[in-house]
Amino acid sequence: MKATLILENGDTFEGSSIGSTRDCICEMVFNTSMVGYQEILTDPSYAGQGVIMTYPLIGNYGVNHEDNESRRPWADAFLIRHLATRGSNFRCEDTLDNYLKEHDITGIQDIDTRAVTRILRDQGVMNGMITCAENFSVEECLEKIRAYRVSGTVEKTSTDHVEHFAGDGYRLAMYDFGQKLNMIRRLNARGMDITLFPAHTPAETVLNGNFDAVMLSNGPGDPADCTEIIAEVKKLYDSDLPIFAICLGHQLMALATGAKSEKMPFGHRGANHPVKDLARGRCFITSQNHGYVIKADSIDPNVAEISHVNVNDGTVEGLRYKGKHIFTVQFHPEASPGPVDTDYLFDEFDAMIAAAKAEQEGAN
Repeated sequence: MKATLILENGDTFEGSSIGSTRDCICEMVFNTSMVGYQEILTDPSYAGQGVIMTYPLIGNYGVNHEDNESRRPWADAFLIRHLATRGSNFRCEDTLDNYLKEHDITGIQDIDTRAVTRILRDQGVMNGMITCAENFSVEECLEKIRAYRVSGTVEKTSTDHVEHFAGDGYRLAMYDFGQKLNMIRRLNARGMDITLFPAHTPAETVLNGNFDAVMLSNGPGDPADCTEIIAEVKKLYDSDLPIFAICLGHQLMALATGAKSEKMPFGHRGANHPVKDLARGRCFITSQNHGYVIKADSIDPNVAEISHVNVNDGTVEGLRYKGKHIFTVQFHPEASPGPVDTDYLFDEFDAMIAAAKAEQEGAN
């Protein structure tokens, strides 16, 4: 079946339908990863977005339930150059096309993804629409496309109840703003006893819960929209609990302490982004998925210092908070692109918790 991609700037691309055939309007973004399409589809940070894969062949190893990063896929649409009709891998359980159909995700193939990506790089990410209709008015579609805005995605992707993942080590409270399961897997593997809380959990619940530390997870959308959550994060900052925050959590902590965020022209989405740890003087390969960034000139030097920067564009990739047991990163250390380049951050989190407990025992 023929499908058409209509971009907000009026450009159109004809291709073939894959997955669901329903009309879909969303924000169009591109990802430069060569593999990991299932993890990308199930990453809650893509809620409200259509993902354009720059690598031309997608679906060649099929899908399997073990690699899901959340309870369901969150990407609204999937755009590729060519779909492999059969997955060739001993772990393959189904085809990507069936997977998209099962979860009602609209897709399109046989389009020039390179040309679409160049448009988004030159003009910035923009809304778009995929339709399988034979006859449609581009002008009427553009009116709907331009009215679309990504909103309410944290509430949509967060858990709605408290969950527990048992461990025999430190007791960790994790805020779920749209977390990826591998974050829990990696922390559990280190023995941490994790309690997962919904995004709008009052800070008092955590502060009175006898936890050793707090994790602020990744998630989708504009961090500035999360005003109620930011107020709770400020209460956590004012406490003495050690805090490690990733991606959206990193941005929310910065906003809670007076910094500002801004939307990037086309964001960072891929598994090969170079980041420099300024203290170590080393560059690490990271996995990233974000369209907003903390403005470097808005960070109060008395509150925090920049710990990591993006080698490609110099944007802020990490912060360490002065006089606090708090550090945050924009990238995803749990995603294993290196595959273990940034595992040291989890080691530092362990050490930070131990130092905080030693200080507390010394004070008592």
